[in-house]
Amino acid sequence: MRIYPTMELQNGRCVTLDKGRLDDAMIWHVNPADTARSWSAAGAMWMHLTDFDAIEGRDTNAELVEEIIRTSEMSVQLAGGMRTREQVEYWIDKGAGRVVIGTLAAWDPNLVKELAKLYPDQIVLAVDVWQGQVMTEGWRSQSAFTPEAFIQAFEGTPFAAILVTDIDSDIEDVDAQLGLISGLAQLSRTPVIASGVVRTSDDISRLAYVHNISGALVGRALFRKTIDLADALNVAEQAHEPVAEFQ
Repeated sequence: MRIYPTMELQNGRCVTLDKGRLDDAMIWHVNPADTARSWSAAGAMWMHLTDFDAIEGRDTNAELVEEIIRTSEMSVQLAGGMRTREQVEYWIDKGAGRVVIGTLAAWDPNLVKELAKLYPDQIVLAVDVWQGQVMTEGWRSQSAFTPEAFIQAFEGTPFAAILVTDIDSDIEDVDAQLGLISGLAQLSRTPVIASGVVRTSDDISRLAYVHNISGALVGRALFRKTIDLADALNVAEQAHEPVAEFQ
């Protein structure tokens, strides 16, 4: 299972949000580019980066995002504001290892299917769930899709992964989230990345044994220092090592 240390940007600063409320961000007083490089030094091969300003249609963080992609020494999975074909292709051209698409998939599924075929292993489908429905536009608009129907609508599309977030539970109820995420992972033929369920190394151990979970985002726990990235990477790497039978 792959661990994605996760950074969220707002006005050039690292932040975390409670249930997606952009007007109530917790600010972390760290240098974003330096923090990304420290994650690479700890052994991470990928990071997840969400640009909250891009969700709001602003390019405030564009230069910083480019710097992180260019200097972090690992692959970057980029989310936020991917509302047009041009934006998706722009960031792929700028070196993003993957881009995450949610709202555009609800608006224009045929375009997203085409992009996934053009950029194999570079497009991730975001499935953000609130009260049983898929949310769009930065968790502010409720679509007509259930998460199950949304995933099935893209069956056979060569996504790199499907990123699932249970907004109802957010970080507060890991067991409830695991129930939703594991159910969707069983439904999907595409590997699923779990968002918002890792607070401790034990959560990583549990996730590693859920069918079709290929990875997990770890953000708030890293900034709160309730988990060490090197430890998280080690737990994920060791989780599926074969165990000798007792003789």
